[in-house]
Amino acid sequence: MLTKFETKSNRVKGLTFHPKRPWILASLHSGVIQLWDYRMGTLIDRFDEHEGPVRGVHFHNSQPLFVSGGDDYKIKVWNHKTHRCLFTLLGHLDYIRTVQFHHENPWIVSASDDQTIRIWNWQSRTCISVLTGHNHYVMCASFHPKEDLVVSASLDQTVRVWDIGSLKKKSVSPADDLMRFTQMNSDLFGGVDAIVKYVLEGHDRGVNWASFHPTLPLIVSGADDRQVKLWRMNETKAWEVDTLRGHMNNVSSVMFHAKQDIIVSNSEDKSIRVWDATKRTGIQTFRREHDRFWILAVHPEINLLAAGHDNGMIVFKLERERPAFAVSGDSLFYVKDRFLRYYECSTQKESQVIPIRRPGTPSLNQSPRTLSYSPTENAVLICSDLDGGSYELYIIPKESVGRSDVVQDAKRGTGGSAVFIARNRFAVLEKSTSQVLVKNLKNEVVKKSALPIPTDAIFYAGTGNLLCRSEDKVVIFDLQQRLVLGELQTPFVRYVVWSNDMESVALLSKHTIIIASKKLVLQCTLHETIRVKSGAWDENGVFIYTTLNHIKYCLPNGDSGIIRTLDVPIYITKVSGNTIFCLDRDGKNRAITINATEYIFKLALLRKKYDHVMGMIRNSQLCGQAMIAYLQQKGFPEVALHFVEDERVRFNLALESGNISVAVASATEINEKEQWYKLGVEALRQGNAGIVEFAYQQTKNFERLSFLYLITGKLDKLSKLMKIAEVKNNVMGQFHNALYLGDVKERVKILENAGHLPLAYITASVHGLNDIAERLATELGDNVPSLPEGKTPSLLMPPSPVMCGGDWPLLRVMKGIFEGGLESAARGGAVDEDEEDVGGDWGEGLDMVDVDGMEDTDIKAILEEAERGEEDEENDEEGGWLGIDDLELPPELDTPKASANARSSVFVAPTQGMPVSHIWSQKSSLAAEQAAAGSFDAAMRLLHRQLGIKNFAPLKSMFIDLFNGSHSYLRAFTSSPVVPLAIERGWNESSSPNVRGPPALVYDFSHQEEKLKSGYKATTSGKLTEALRLFLSILHTIPLVVVESRSEVDEVKELVIIVKEYVLGLKMELKRRETRDDPVRQQELAAYFTHCNLQLPHLRLALFSAMGVCYKAKNLATAYNFAKRLLETNPMDTQAKTARQIVQAAERNMTDATELNYDFRNPFVICGSTYVPIYRGQKDVSCPYCTARFVPSQEGNICGVCDLAVIGADASGLVCSPSQVR
Repeated sequence: MLTKFETKSNRVKGLTFHPKRPWILASLHSGVIQLWDYRMGTLIDRFDEHEGPVRGVHFHNSQPLFVSGGDDYKIKVWNHKTHRCLFTLLGHLDYIRTVQFHHENPWIVSASDDQTIRIWNWQSRTCISVLTGHNHYVMCASFHPKEDLVVSASLDQTVRVWDIGSLKKKSVSPADDLMRFTQMNSDLFGGVDAIVKYVLEGHDRGVNWASFHPTLPLIVSGADDRQVKLWRMNETKAWEVDTLRGHMNNVSSVMFHAKQDIIVSNSEDKSIRVWDATKRTGIQTFRREHDRFWILAVHPEINLLAAGHDNGMIVFKLERERPAFAVSGDSLFYVKDRFLRYYECSTQKESQVIPIRRPGTPSLNQSPRTLSYSPTENAVLICSDLDGGSYELYIIPKESVGRSDVVQDAKRGTGGSAVFIARNRFAVLEKSTSQVLVKNLKNEVVKKSALPIPTDAIFYAGTGNLLCRSEDKVVIFDLQQRLVLGELQTPFVRYVVWSNDMESVALLSKHTIIIASKKLVLQCTLHETIRVKSGAWDENGVFIYTTLNHIKYCLPNGDSGIIRTLDVPIYITKVSGNTIFCLDRDGKNRAITINATEYIFKLALLRKKYDHVMGMIRNSQLCGQAMIAYLQQKGFPEVALHFVEDERVRFNLALESGNISVAVASATEINEKEQWYKLGVEALRQGNAGIVEFAYQQTKNFERLSFLYLITGKLDKLSKLMKIAEVKNNVMGQFHNALYLGDVKERVKILENAGHLPLAYITASVHGLNDIAERLATELGDNVPSLPEGKTPSLLMPPSPVMCGGDWPLLRVMKGIFEGGLESAARGGAVDEDEEDVGGDWGEGLDMVDVDGMEDTDIKAILEEAERGEEDEENDEEGGWLGIDDLELPPELDTPKASANARSSVFVAPTQGMPVSHIWSQKSSLAAEQAAAGSFDAAMRLLHRQLGIKNFAPLKSMFIDLFNGSHSYLRAFTSSPVVPLAIERGWNESSSPNVRGPPALVYDFSHQEEKLKSGYKATTSGKLTEALRLFLSILHTIPLVVVESRSEVDEVKELVIIVKEYVLGLKMELKRRETRDDPVRQQELAAYFTHCNLQLPHLRLALFSAMGVCYKAKNLATAYNFAKRLLETNPMDTQAKTARQIVQAAERNMTDATELNYDFRNPFVICGSTYVPIYRGQKDVSCPYCTARFVPSQEGNICGVCDLAVIGADASGLVCSPSQVR
């Protein structure tokens, strides 16, 4: 059984399939009716007007109706489109068991526990016949699919067949009066509409179900005696043919399969049984653990069944319908009706090749599953599930194509799956041992090979290679070298489809498609809600696949879309151009023509084949919101622009692609404030001052215009704006413009007129307008404001604009790939060579509103109007100078157009040069240079990989210093941002300006050597904390030092070792000085310090210290050892004298008062974290950077010496010179 869909719900008592749509209705014991889409696996609707269980439900075969009958004695007819019950039929006096629509007439048949069967007319909504005769509950009743018969089953142990022919005659309107008269007579004198034709007796208990065969004169019934009986009937009588025994409990439902010669029954024994209708034997049994079955439904058209049980229902198939096939070039081999058939795609001819063996067992699903073909040897391998998995090898005689009478005995064998892997070799999977047997065409084992993963199926993956599948991954395995070539985690893979060049593979799961390379490197993943059925590659490298109801495409980048919908599922065999060759579920070959324009267009865009894109734009009807959205999403708004008619969409796309002229045209068409504002913003970004001015004029945006005129230096227009503000009595606007113009007298006048005399006085006196100031002072009298003393006032004067005049100068650029082509397409010709370059100045040729578009006459006119008092200050549009009508423009210049010398006003801005810091970070694999370039994350990754560094806190300030030290900044203008400059290492006058040198670095190797000397000095003078700080600083700086030569690299590495010894020793000595209360630990630390690799003066100090500590603690033997070592170093007199005294004292009493963890005879190194000796032969781990050694328990911690790297980490080693990288 192949379960397609399963639900969990209350007990299911009634089921019906929709004849066309993938829907099933389930009526539940709880009174709810559920409408499910079994293909999508979703609940579409629920209907719950019945009270109590609903036992019967049925779809109408053409109308959007279904009928239901329940324990509330009601029959309800519903419209599933409007989601409501249309009407209720009342008449039955007990539970209604089943309901069914007639296939032609407007009738419903219902069976009830009131021992009657009723036939209703659902159009007139009346009961037209009551069939009486059963003397117990009627468990089911149904119409014959073709004839005028009804079959019913009852608990009175009988099955009855009723003839309803007369009812049909009665429902047809009589042709003449005579017929009407006889009709009336029969009604008056109790004429019968339906008569019992046969009573079938044979069951020993109540009969639960009876149903007709769809075409043959057969009836099948199931009863509480646990038997299924088969009955035959003719015109005059009916008789029992056979009894099918096997169920262990009451048989609930039994039906004939719509397509195959089988009977399906289910029972309260929790099983579904499948029987052979001709041999009358059991074929297969499907059992559930806990659920009794109550109802069966068979789909009228396709190979689907459904069964309802205690906790829901299942929709299932009995057998796979996918034909086994293999494609080789233009040929298709496939299995149909126990024949191997051949189909040629180019001629679309098919023929039978050879018959193949019939399965010997009667069980289901024994048809071939897969087929593998070897073209050179003309051999076919057919695999099926027979005997737990087996294969058959047929060699097709050359002359037999077209002749199907040649019967040959196939070579057979058992195996999970078998595929050809070479011309005359095939691989067979042994599932139990997870190994592959390679066999020759004589079916002899040539080689055995164990597989790398537990494999349940193998597929071809190129000559000598296998693709092995397990539950959650696939691997490609080379049988010759026994190597895994690739591995990929996947959902359970059902089918594998290789591209023609074997470079790409599609792995098809139930709901997923994974596209990968030949080495199983993932390229993209697609998820489908509806089951994926098949797929094939087209010649462009696009994967075409089918789901249950669509043909779809998948581009190499994972973009997918629908090509067309399907009525029935198909299995794609080959894609050739616009034709898809496929097999349907009946094994028939079909060729479907598709429109590939959409995916070819998207592929051309993806692969940057812009000439193809251009051709398709010109010649095809590619349009629609989806395509526009796709182009926009993929960054081609300028292409989308050519598909769009809607002005608003055109406007937005034009702005997105920077196409100002199209945006101006669209904004003019739309003529709304929002669009003009957006246009102004974009034009300002492009520096196209003319268009900005035009856009602001359209929206009468005085403030923005004032500022625009200020920054572009158009002071004449500013003064005109000021006069207009005066006319409009806009005091604030007037003052702003006066401020922008630097017109002090005007400002004083405005302040005076507005009544701000103190402000006017201050402004006049500060700016040196003494006569005006005096006049204002007399007006103010005693209220003259006092100016602050001892301060020089700064004057409010506007800065000079950086650029005066027209639009920003722009670089000379080439047209974009699309603009030129699309323009020439629009003009209907090729692009002239001299038109390829856009004019050197983008906006220069725009015939904008004349720079002096505000003629003096306009202002005079406005002023005169003001004097005449004709203006309306609030909303008179004419009063302002900025209406289009006010501008005395030539008639053809209503909107700005592109200039003649640059016909294309669409420009592609030059690509921005790469910042030097990017060049540095791309070129270098030195951490210091990455940090100098600002790529801190890259620097950290490098240091982690090279030195195992994980703690970057000590390096943070150095990273920042490196970055700051390699950049300088210049100020250009006050209004423009600072210009960053990269400082290069080793730059000189003769350097090429286009070749970038490496960044200048603030940390130098020579500085570290100087620090080392300072550290030595501090150690000698006993400033141990200062010395430790210096040595640690060296350790932290070295990863960010760069040297030139190989010899210097060795010096750097040597410095790391020297400094590491000092850091370790000093840390131990400082720790010793802290542990005053533990004399044993003090002696040990002093002893270990003497084993650090120090300069001779420092070693003497360490030995002298250790000797003294041990002597004081009465450890004379150990003190003796230090004294002897000290004397060997030729120490100073004072040190030598003390040492000799200790030697003499110790020789008299060579003992130790306390035992130390210290054995000077056994060579050791000191653990950098725990400060204990690690003797030769003991395990240790080391720091990948400073090489300090540690006990194994410290692995994974941060190094206690350098405080940077992770102990025991894998690292490639210090890289501090370009010479190491070359």
